[in-house]
Amino acid sequence: MSSSASYMNPQRRRLLLGTVLLGSSALPALAAPQSVAIQVWKDPNCGCCKDWIVHLQQNGFTASVIDQGNGAMRSRLGMPQKHGSCHTALVQGYVIEGHVPAADIRRLLKEKPKALGLAVPGMPIGSPGMDGPVYGGQRDPYKVLLIQKDGSVEVFNSYS
Repeated sequence: MSSSASYMNPQRRRLLLGTVLLGSSALPALAAPQSVAIQVWKDPNCGCCKDWIVHLQQNGFTASVIDQGNGAMRSRLGMPQKHGSCHTALVQGYVIEGHVPAADIRRLLKEKPKALGLAVPGMPIGSPGMDGPVYGGQRDPYKVLLIQKDGSVEVFNSYS
């Protein structure tokens, strides 16, 4: 007994196949996040900064890197020193300080709060860029802080 597909006329079969192929070719475009440009200021010798940039690139960001340190830029962009870390970034008008996960940056860009940006002060082990094999799977709890333009702070996300 033959399947009903063998009785389908050739024109209808091509239309059905074309519809399936067209639909499947749109899936990767819908699934892949849109690339977002981000500028990063860091020390040229800092390995964890490089690893954080790789994390961003793996999550759809396109980084332009300025290897001149980040202290002066952090200050110029208005990020309080007490929230400082080893690199500072700027994305769509928001300041990103330290090892902020890409998912939190994407959430910030989606929600668009009236804020200065995000910070992960210090260099917590287990955060993106501080999570390689050299750390032996260790993960310290840390918070991603939403820094308001007036310097006030609220917790944007917590990791444990």
